[in-house]
Amino acid sequence: QVQLVESGGGLVQTGGSLRLSCAASGLTFSNFAMGWFRQAPGKEREFVTAITWSGSNTAYSDSVKGRFTISRDNANTVHLQMNSLKPEDTAVYYCAAKQFWRDYGNSHLYDYWGQGTQVTVSS
Repeated sequence: QVQLVESGGGLVQTGGSLRLSCAASGLTFSNFAMGWFRQAPGKEREFVTAITWSGSNTAYSDSVKGRFTISRDNANTVHLQMNSLKPEDTAVYYCAAKQFWRDYGNSHLYDYWGQGTQVTVSS
């Protein structure tokens, strides 16, 4: 049974930082590209960032480029370091796994999803 479990969300002031983690189990982690998406109230789920199975390639949405950093380790975990947070970053953040790097920004092509973690940035 595949499980993706996010952690690290919380409440932070504008300009602050948070580090999200997503622990994967039940799958061969090194075979999957990993992505982070977010969904704010009343809005559609949007792509944030993704990383290839090897970690050699990453992609970011324009809204977070230069502020967020995705990484993965050998402990079946993917991390999202979020700096210079803004109120518009407030959302539920989800990690997801897909087998192929192509179309990494399309949420419909991801095979597995976590339950999400809330990030709230106060102004």
